[in-house]
Amino acid sequence: MASWVSSIHVAWVGAIMLLLLMSAMQTHAQLTPTFYEKSCPAALKTIRKAVRTAIAKERRMAASLIRLHFHDCFVQGCDASVLLDDAPSINSEKNAFQNFRSLRGFEVVDSIKAAVEKVCSGVVSCADILAVASRDASEYVNGPTWTVKLGRRDSTTASKDLAEADLPIAFNDLDAQISSFANQGLSVRDMVALSGAHTIGQAQCATFRGRVYNDTNIDAGFARMRRRGCPVSDGNGNLAPLDLVTPNSFDNNYFKNLIKKKGLLHSDQVLFNGGSTDDIVTSYSTNKAAFYSDFASAMLKMGDIKTLTGSSGQIRKICSIVN
Repeated sequence: MASWVSSIHVAWVGAIMLLLLMSAMQTHAQLTPTFYEKSCPAALKTIRKAVRTAIAKERRMAASLIRLHFHDCFVQGCDASVLLDDAPSINSEKNAFQNFRSLRGFEVVDSIKAAVEKVCSGVVSCADILAVASRDASEYVNGPTWTVKLGRRDSTTASKDLAEADLPIAFNDLDAQISSFANQGLSVRDMVALSGAHTIGQAQCATFRGRVYNDTNIDAGFARMRRRGCPVSDGNGNLAPLDLVTPNSFDNNYFKNLIKKKGLLHSDQVLFNGGSTDDIVTSYSTNKAAFYSDFASAMLKMGDIKTLTGSSGQIRKICSIVN
């Protein structure tokens, strides 16, 4: 009798341990590059084709797609919350100070999602599309490439308040920049490498007006040139390239510009201003391979932030609305 009771107890404990293990596995499901290998083998090829088509039409779109992934991952994690429109229960992150009228590329993501839905409906998440599109965008403009880990699911919520609290802003000083990235589990080196994405793309006058009129750590000729397209009290939406030399090619000129005091944004130039990140900037300015390697590693690390996997979240049919 005692032996029989003991056997039941062991079996019961074993069952409980198995359930706990299964729960833990689901909670900590790992992303993998082969996630869609069987469920949607054409997914990556379809995304790549759509990304290349979009950038061929407008070169600036490469920077916009990379920025979309970045602005997604820094708010609630990489869950495509940044793509959600306003709804009764959703205050869209598109309305956040850092995103409003500046974050772009949503229509490209919509077209990518539509193309993917045609080859395998309800399988590929919008969050994964953002991750893959950012890699393909970088590669298309001669930037680094990396193997994207997949298996993210989409959120059913968004947060304008979190976006305004967690996203870096163009006026940040170095300590604020470091803190913002550290809050996402990213190192100082990750921060400098990811900032190097500003080697492509453009910025609005409103984001750099204070720099070209008020900052002292700026090349005088560069400041004068930028003031011409950014009046003191007008032209908030006027655009200027973040890298004046090669604005449409991903390279390491961004870091060379910082050393010459030609960073367009205040938050750019603080990376080379007698502080703790000067050495990293100097290294990247002379070693493009090191920058590319660190950028790819940082993008992979960023892509892991608070991902939804397993049965969490959903696979949105349309990226801008919850199913």
